[in-house]
Amino acid sequence: MDNRRLILLVVFFFSLVMLWDAWQKYNAPKETAQTASAIATNGSAIPAPSIPAPAAVPVAVPASAAAVPSVAPAVVPSGEIVRIKTDLFVADVAAQGGDIVGLELSNYKSIEDDDKDKTFSLFETKHQYVAQSGLIGEGLPNHKTLYSVSAGSRELAPEAKSLQLRLETPAVGGVKVTKVYTFTRGSYLIDVNYEIVNGGQKLIAAYAYYQLQRDTVNPAGENRMVSTFTGPAVYTEQDKYQKIPFSDIEKDKAKFNTKADNGWMAMVQHYFVSAWIPPEKLSREFYVRKLGGGTNPTITAGIIVPTPVAAPGAKASLSVELYAGPQIQSTLDQLAKPAAEGGIGAQGLPLVVDYGWLTIVAAPIFWCLELIHKFVGNWGWAIILLTICIKLIFFPLSAASYKSMAKMKAVTPRMTALKERCGDDKQKLNMEMMKLYKSEKINPLGGCLPIVIQIPVFIALYWALLGAVEMRGAPWIGWITDLSAPDTLFGIVPFLNAPIGPLPIIMMATMLIQTKLNPKPPDPIQAKVMMIMPFVFGGMFFFFPSGLVLYWVVNNTLSIAQQWQITRMIERGGKAANDAKA
Repeated sequence: MDNRRLILLVVFFFSLVMLWDAWQKYNAPKETAQTASAIATNGSAIPAPSIPAPAAVPVAVPASAAAVPSVAPAVVPSGEIVRIKTDLFVADVAAQGGDIVGLELSNYKSIEDDDKDKTFSLFETKHQYVAQSGLIGEGLPNHKTLYSVSAGSRELAPEAKSLQLRLETPAVGGVKVTKVYTFTRGSYLIDVNYEIVNGGQKLIAAYAYYQLQRDTVNPAGENRMVSTFTGPAVYTEQDKYQKIPFSDIEKDKAKFNTKADNGWMAMVQHYFVSAWIPPEKLSREFYVRKLGGGTNPTITAGIIVPTPVAAPGAKASLSVELYAGPQIQSTLDQLAKPAAEGGIGAQGLPLVVDYGWLTIVAAPIFWCLELIHKFVGNWGWAIILLTICIKLIFFPLSAASYKSMAKMKAVTPRMTALKERCGDDKQKLNMEMMKLYKSEKINPLGGCLPIVIQIPVFIALYWALLGAVEMRGAPWIGWITDLSAPDTLFGIVPFLNAPIGPLPIIMMATMLIQTKLNPKPPDPIQAKVMMIMPFVFGGMFFFFPSGLVLYWVVNNTLSIAQQWQITRMIERGGKAANDAKA
């Protein structure tokens, strides 16, 4: 009994610490992006040695990524900005470097408090988040070169399937390079192609680099109560999916295999991802590094690949795909397929959806949720139906657990009497309690083990709902217009700066009812702890996304109904047995 009391006290105080920490994070002041003056102070171009171009077809990438030109990012690129509009996004391409410096996703709204009516921007100067690329070699253009923009359409026509933007450089030594962006209808993939026309007398065997540059500030407007990963991620068939925390890069402690003939490099944040995906079976080198200094440095993560050899008088080209958009599971699954099956060979790309450490369980759970959504057309109702299905699957285990708890509740008065009779003699009390359990055929662990078995499934469902971009901006009914945001119907409590809504209050009420239905602990301290726990955990859920709270409300409601029915059956059975004896 002392051990149980200690465990409950530890859980209670740990919950209080977690609630306080989460509240502190939620109310922490937002970090601001670096200003132009700060960037200028942090440094200019970082010196990097040039590498000689191979004399033959390259079979390996350079020994180091140091050959990639490095420069502190500019808040506003110099030169012309070309705006490209497709059916899914609006992209801003800078003539300087041909970088994608802005990307507004038309189907997604900003969730920042002051910008909720604006379109969400993935690439933006606010976070110095840009997609850059260039060539390594003498006289070849890089992401600091000023391109000239060819004439052409800037908006995807209603009948067109694709749109091209061509950026050209003047010939240097007879060598002319054109950077071609191809945007496709209905796709977040952007094809980036380098065309090298060799009008010179020398063989050209260069390297191309593709990188994502971003500051280390977490996305603004996200639920700060829930921790999700923001930073670079790399995938290879050998080492699989690896996250690279910003802190490791800043301390020069990032560890991963830099060379492979497969894989991709990405920049991941909650709900969205950008990833450079070279062709399959092409040698590549991965790299990450810190640019500039200060409290909020900029991180660069990229890939170097060899370009095809361009003989004198010949032309060579290299295409690399950039995916920049939402983490839609079905889309990522399709891209992960080989080219023969309609994909691009981006194996492992679906792993950017953060399902926590229970991905193997969470992924099929979300598949089921998505299947239900196809029939009902609403993510809120899909969550409710999935929760009911999971409850039905685990009904036998839950029933066993509730039967055990019902029996424990029925003998609680006798346990209290035993404690009063045995006093401080713990050994005698334990012996008497074991006799009572044996005579009443009660397993003390019977109420715990079935619940423990179900915990991984419910944690996986929690992560599946948390990581699904499909919940972002998805309405349910009435005041719930965004299942990824907290319920704020009643507004924000000023002195706590906490959102208040009916859904978390309902959840807190269901937890209290469950506590009442459970057997009351004979120890007064344990009983008080059990009564306080619903308020502690309920308080945390005021900050949680509505979709997660909805899931817990439905789960608790079903548990209450099941527990009440089983308890009533046990009590009726006990009363009938006593009447028969009388």
